[in-house]
Amino acid sequence: MFVSDIQNKANSKPPEDYIHVRARRDQATDSHSLVETVARKAAPTTGGVKKPLRYRPGTVTLHEIHKYRKSTELLIRTLPFQRLSQNLKADLRLQSQAVLALPEAAGACLVGLFEDTNLCAIHAMRVTIMSRDVQLTR
Repeated sequence: MFVSDIQNKANSKPPEDYIHVRARRDQATDSHSLVETVARKAAPTTGGVKKPLRYRPGTVTLHEIHKYRKSTELLIRTLPFQRLSQNLKADLRLQSQAVLALPEAAGACLVGLFEDTNLCAIHAMRVTIMSRDVQLTR
């Protein structure tokens, strides 16, 4: 070999995926850390894309029930409920505040009923409520 060939080999850089480990004859190399560094260099980055949070079945329903429990807005439309109440009892005359109180009370009663019904369905390890759950909560 010529001197210029030896100098060229000494000046040449190893490839990027090449890892040089120097160890003495009786010294063990830490292969675990070597494998980790190789895997870290070889693994492509995913760009930080996270999967959206997925709630367990029934959790979103409970959140909706709590949201409607806290809200002060009417859950049942006023005019259709007013017509229904007039059709049921045509001989009664109701004040306007009494007519407004009826949908509020009915909505609160229904939300409570469905909350207890949903808890019964969850207790039975189901997500879907059934008529037997409603009968149990009455």
